[in-house]
Amino acid sequence: MAGAGPGGLATALYLSRAGHRVHLFERFTRARPIGSGLMLQPTGLAVLADLGLAGRATALGARIDRLVGTDARSGRAVLDVGYWPLGTHVHAIGIHRATLFKLLHEPVSERGMAIRTAYPVASVERDTDRIWLRSPHGLEGPFDLVVDAMGAGSPLRAEARRGGPTRPLGFGAVWGTVPWVDDGFSRHALTQRYVKAKVMIGVLPLGRRTRGGVEEAAFFWSLKPDEYAALEQRGFEAWSAEVRRHWPATAPHLAALGTFEALTLARYAHQTLAHPAGDRIVFVGDSAHATSPQLGQGANMALLDAAALSVALERADDLPAALGEYVRLRRWHVRLYQLLSLTLTPFYQSNGHLLPLLRDGLVAAAAQWGPVQRLLAGMVAGQLLRPLEAIGLEPAPTRSGT
Repeated sequence: MAGAGPGGLATALYLSRAGHRVHLFERFTRARPIGSGLMLQPTGLAVLADLGLAGRATALGARIDRLVGTDARSGRAVLDVGYWPLGTHVHAIGIHRATLFKLLHEPVSERGMAIRTAYPVASVERDTDRIWLRSPHGLEGPFDLVVDAMGAGSPLRAEARRGGPTRPLGFGAVWGTVPWVDDGFSRHALTQRYVKAKVMIGVLPLGRRTRGGVEEAAFFWSLKPDEYAALEQRGFEAWSAEVRRHWPATAPHLAALGTFEALTLARYAHQTLAHPAGDRIVFVGDSAHATSPQLGQGANMALLDAAALSVALERADDLPAALGEYVRLRRWHVRLYQLLSLTLTPFYQSNGHLLPLLRDGLVAAAAQWGPVQRLLAGMVAGQLLRPLEAIGLEPAPTRSGT
C-alpha cells in the first residue's frame, strides 16, 4: 500500500479485514493529513459505516444540510442546494482532515499494520509473479499487489494499462482552519460568497477534532496559484480588507488567521486514468482520478474505491479478474463525476463573465423546480448512478438531531 491518506488507510483496513497481510508506505517522515476540512458525503459515510467508523465521524463532525452561495455585491442567493429531496435525514458531515485521518489511522494501528515512513516510492520492479516497490532507500517486497494511493502526483501512474492526460487547473485556493463563529453563519451549511467567478470565499463547519474540543471551521479563498506571490507581497492586511469588503462577517476568521503562514495553498489538476489498474498494481483516489473540489467528492470517491476494490477481490477467482472487476465497478461513476466537476468548475472559478451570469440566472431559477432540486441533491451527495448499490453497500444510518 503506497500512500497513507484516507483512500490508502481505508483500503488497508478492508484488505486486512479480508485476511490479507498489508504493508503501508508513506513518503512523509510522519504519516499525517494535509489541508483543512472536507465534506463526507452520504457515499463516503456509507463506506465509513461499513468500516464501523461512521458513528465517530458523525459525533465529531458538523452536520451539513445545505450548500448556500450568495452574490457578494447584491446579497442575492444564487445557489441553495439541500439534501432534503433525498430524504429528511440525509446529510453530509463537515470534518477536519486530521479527524478523518485519526479515525482511519487508529484501527490500522490496532491491527498491527506498521507504516514505513520517509519512503518516497519512485517506481516498481517485477518478476514473473511478484512486484516490488523502489525508492531512493532501496527495494521493498516482494508483494502480490501494489495499491497506489499516492495522489495526483504519483510517479506510478504510467504503470496503468491506459492512462489519461493531466490538465493543471487555472484556479486553486488557500485554506485555513479557524474557530467557529456563529454570527452570520449557519452551523449546518457550507456557505460561499461569489464575485462573478473570479472571487469565491467559503466557510465550512468542521465540528470538533476531539470530544469537548473547540468547534472549528474551514475558511477558503479561491485564486490562481501563480498570483499567490503577488498576494503575499500586498500583505495580509490589504488582502484581509478585500475579503472583508466582499464578506464583512468573515472578519473574525481573518483575525484568527493573522498571517499568510496560517493558510495552505492548494493547486488542482484534472486527470482520469482510463483503466486504473495494471500488472499487479491498482490505483485508488486521486492517483486514479483527480479534479477540482467543486463537488466535494475527492475523499468520498477514494473511500468508494477502497470498498469497490475489496468487493472485487472477494468476487473474483484470480488477481487479473479482480482488478478488471474493480475497474468495471468504478468506471461510470468516476467518469460521470469527473465530467461534472470539469464542466462545472468554470462556473465558479474562472475569469469569464457569461458563465457566472448563467449560474446566477438560469441555473438559479431552474433549481427552484422539484426534479432539478432532486438531481442537484443527488449530484452533490455523490449518489448519481447509485455507486453504493454497485458495491453492495447500504446508506449509512443518519441522525435527525444536531
